[in-house]
Amino acid sequence: MLGLGAATRIFVATGKTDMRLGFNGLYALVVGKLQQNPQSGHLFLFANSRRDRMKILFFDSNSLWVCARRMEQGRLHWPASEDGRVQLTREEFALLIGGIDLSATTKRKWYRKPIIEEKKISQMTA
Repeated sequence: MLGLGAATRIFVATGKTDMRLGFNGLYALVVGKLQQNPQSGHLFLFANSRRDRMKILFFDSNSLWVCARRMEQGRLHWPASEDGRVQLTREEFALLIGGIDLSATTKRKWYRKPIIEEKKISQMTA
């Protein structure tokens, strides 16, 4: 359902989010709080204050998706940041939804090819 290609980025709103928000409310949070384009094809993650519910906003080139998760037991170990947003790798996303505390893990030095920014891509094609 969710296409996580190499260019797909994953953004997390680190503060609490009202889970009553639907398409338009989450769309507005992506634009205002995360300062991203909701129609970019990237994933945008939101959680409530208790961290037992999560929503994902995703655009698949012709429609907007909102996926919800409610945990029956336990809580998500949600990342924290000063500015209210964090970008995750695909591996970190898998760990996050798998219940792993990202702050308790250590990143190993690993070569990753730098991601070309969308603005640079549009300049190169123009």
